[in-house]
Amino acid sequence: MNVADGVALAGVHQTPADVVRAISSTIPDGLLVLDGSRRLVFVNRRAEEILQSPISGSLGLPIEEAVPLWDSDGRLWWDVANPWRQLHTVKGHREKLLWTGSGVEVLATARYLRPEPRQPVERVVVALRDALARQRAERDHAALISTLAHELRSPLTSVKGFSSTLLRRWDRFTDEQKRLIIETIEADADRVTRLVSDLLDVSRIEAGRMQVRRREIFLDPLIARHLRRLTGLGIPENRIEVEVNRPIPDCWADPDRIDQILINLVDNALTHGAGQIRVRVTSGTVDMVDGADGDARPACIVSVADEGQGIPERLRAVIFTRFWHGPGQRNTGLGLYIVKAMVEAHGGRVRATNGRAGGAVFTFSIPAGDPALALSEAAALSVG
Repeated sequence: MNVADGVALAGVHQTPADVVRAISSTIPDGLLVLDGSRRLVFVNRRAEEILQSPISGSLGLPIEEAVPLWDSDGRLWWDVANPWRQLHTVKGHREKLLWTGSGVEVLATARYLRPEPRQPVERVVVALRDALARQRAERDHAALISTLAHELRSPLTSVKGFSSTLLRRWDRFTDEQKRLIIETIEADADRVTRLVSDLLDVSRIEAGRMQVRRREIFLDPLIARHLRRLTGLGIPENRIEVEVNRPIPDCWADPDRIDQILINLVDNALTHGAGQIRVRVTSGTVDMVDGADGDARPACIVSVADEGQGIPERLRAVIFTRFWHGPGQRNTGLGLYIVKAMVEAHGGRVRATNGRAGGAVFTFSIPAGDPALALSEAAALSVG
């Protein structure tokens, strides 16, 4: 529902302040309220931000003087729309792209309020939105769709090409060549599956439906299985080094989620890093995401480091946001966003730093111990 529609439902007999103040501080839209004499009687702070003008000092002035807005034909929009001379059946004006005198682009929607049907307009409520922000969002969405199409098309083209060649020329290939082609098809199919899984995970995260099925896991076999997968994809076995500093506390987590976290972090290092990839497992403590300050628990700590250029400090927070990717890079920007969501769903933390000799280091911590046992101990302590 449009903001102007919501105001209209409140009724026209209330003053603009009564109607608008209750919602003006909680909405992203700018609000203007005009009276039956074309005068500006209310403006919220967001409207001033969007219009880039301190128009609250113009309260009581005719709207064409307080907030002159122009359409694409160079006409004053207040004269073109003219809510005060519209037919009684007209309830408002649909969204329109307008310009201020200083060239600021805004999207305006109007709602006309009458005390009774067929009576003159008593109030005009105008909702303003940042046109440039919407354009940027639309460009970002278009770029994302283009990237997703590219990410899907490349492996699908490979699968189609190799499978077609294999079917037409089956007898011409040796068993070793057939095996290589089939492994390539399988790897490309896995790539498509991972992309679709990423999109589904983002949907679950955004909807608050990310499920974590904890059980006791052992990190060594999870990492070993991932390394075997990478070796099968042609990554040299000596490219990735694993170090496990024992003893490691019991780790209760969702093995599928931890596996995906490892896959995303190692794949990120292989794609954007350089040199040797080092996976290190150790023990430590973690401040619980959903706990009180200082609520630290024993944790399993895993770091993935590379020997690339590292991550500038100014980017270390934004790299975990949805759809973010570095300049000049063509990827979905979902991998690290999913990592952060999955780690925090376990009550853990993830951070990005640079190593002493350069290169990026991603470290995540998962609280150790049986979460059910921890809850029962906490309950016992509270009772005691």
